[in-house]
Amino acid sequence: MSHDVTSSKPLVVLGISAHFHDAAAALVIDGQVVAAIEEERLSRKKHDASLPLRAVASCLAQAGLTAQDLDHVVFYEKPLRKFERLLVGHLDAYPRALSRFSRALGTWLSDKLWVEQALARALDIDPEILLFAEHHGSHAASAFLASPFREAAVLTVDGVGEWAASALHHGVSSETGTRLDLLAEQRYPHSLGLLYSALTAYLGFEVNEGEYKVMGLAAYGEPRFGAEFERFVTVAADGVLRLDLDYFAFHRSPTQSFSKKLVKLLGPARAPEHDFDPRTPEGRRYADIAATLQRVTEDAMLAMAREALRRTGSRNLCLAGGVALNSAMNGRLARELDVDAIYVHPAAGDAGGAVGAALWATHVLHGRPRREDVMPSCGLGPEYTSASIAAFLAESRIPSESLHAGEMDQEIARRVARGEVGAVFFGRAEWGPRALGGRSIIASPQRAEMVDFVNTSVKFREPFRPFAPAVLAEDAETFFALDPRGRDTYLTPYMLAVVPVTERGAEALPATTHVDGTARVQVVRPREAPRFHALLSAVKAETGVGCLLNTSLNLKGEPLATSPVDAYAVFARSGLDFLVLEDRLVTKPATRASHASTQGAP
Repeated sequence: MSHDVTSSKPLVVLGISAHFHDAAAALVIDGQVVAAIEEERLSRKKHDASLPLRAVASCLAQAGLTAQDLDHVVFYEKPLRKFERLLVGHLDAYPRALSRFSRALGTWLSDKLWVEQALARALDIDPEILLFAEHHGSHAASAFLASPFREAAVLTVDGVGEWAASALHHGVSSETGTRLDLLAEQRYPHSLGLLYSALTAYLGFEVNEGEYKVMGLAAYGEPRFGAEFERFVTVAADGVLRLDLDYFAFHRSPTQSFSKKLVKLLGPARAPEHDFDPRTPEGRRYADIAATLQRVTEDAMLAMAREALRRTGSRNLCLAGGVALNSAMNGRLARELDVDAIYVHPAAGDAGGAVGAALWATHVLHGRPRREDVMPSCGLGPEYTSASIAAFLAESRIPSESLHAGEMDQEIARRVARGEVGAVFFGRAEWGPRALGGRSIIASPQRAEMVDFVNTSVKFREPFRPFAPAVLAEDAETFFALDPRGRDTYLTPYMLAVVPVTERGAEALPATTHVDGTARVQVVRPREAPRFHALLSAVKAETGVGCLLNTSLNLKGEPLATSPVDAYAVFARSGLDFLVLEDRLVTKPATRASHASTQGAP
């Protein structure tokens, strides 16, 4: 096809992130994100980093397009500049980094340097339509250009991109076009994201997977290791962070992110295979270290954000990068910053770079005007029809009952009220790491015993992990202390802020109130999530409380379910009592559910 990108025709742009973790593809047509999905959701390989060809095919299929319809394919970062950092960094650390360099060189020479050729060949496209954005520029675009703001300070913080570990942009959209001006950046190896990851590994959790576990663990501890942390990390008033690299190994080792010096300072690291209980003396030490790390992270981000607002003069703040998924931190920013509102891209990590790269090409490079409905919801993945679901159940000889939406919501509400735990599968697959009612496990937040049961018998994960409440927007302020000025308005629909629970909320919602009296709340509005809002309304009619415990439809170590097959696999292998696939209800024999009903009303 002729790749005419003049304003007389829709501009079709495919964004891609890959080769580190959370590979993804996103399709943007004239500034609207019409499809986006992580590769892991289709390959079923957690944090799949490979070139996201399944995700690309899914996005194109959802739009009814082929690769020949694309005006641009945009990769979310610049591999050559990243390779430059690899070379320079390993030369600086020679000879201690020799093993890390040898391992990394093999990967780069086999895959990462040849993105252009691999994409052109796999998609059968002209290499001339391929573009490469900056890593933190893609993050910045994902936040600012998906936000409702026409001007904002844009702060992006993660482990590292090409060279930058954090960056400050000023985003401005006007009649003359859209700009994302880079004002400052902090370079590797002085990285807040790598600090958090190194301590995640020290605490015995998997890097790029366990950071949110550390955030949850922090609530069990006290930040009493402040003096020790000052030995290896300092944060200036303007947010500039410095690490003492003698305490770390991520810059020289392929397998170890912290050094023996850190262990000598903080005590023995936790072996990942050892059971963890924050109520034991050793468990409390780890919890206190997690709490200190969380406090340092929040303090650093507050300093960075205040400097960003000062330098730009803005009243709006956009955040992206993996650190921006720290919802406890976001809640504190919303409470303490002098700002009108904060927006965080729902897939703030590397996956979101795919959306950002495509939006950058559309609005910054080509100057297309921004639109109000750029990303109206997180339902950007594939959808499955009732007919296809019925065919799957019939072919698999799985008994089911068909109910229309109103009947189904009432049935779900009754089952949850009597203590059953179920899963719901509605609409398009969700974009980002959070289940928002489309691919969710649900239970009664009014029953305290649900925390242990869902963690150990359904999700098969650590018992200290908290659960999020999903609440009707009209009831949210009854149970949660939301910011009265609305600074968290764009965070709470996507579970991106931890907020205090009110006295009424703590009494009514013991299963979703964390040990420190907070919750990572999802405020559900009919405009953004009509199907889930209707279900919550039915739950309110049944129980008097329009709230559900909401967690992702997957088991520990697996990606969120995408298809009916994925959802049924979770149901069959766990302690779930029922599964709803659009208008089909699948149940198990009334064993545990009958037992739960004898426990009495909450």
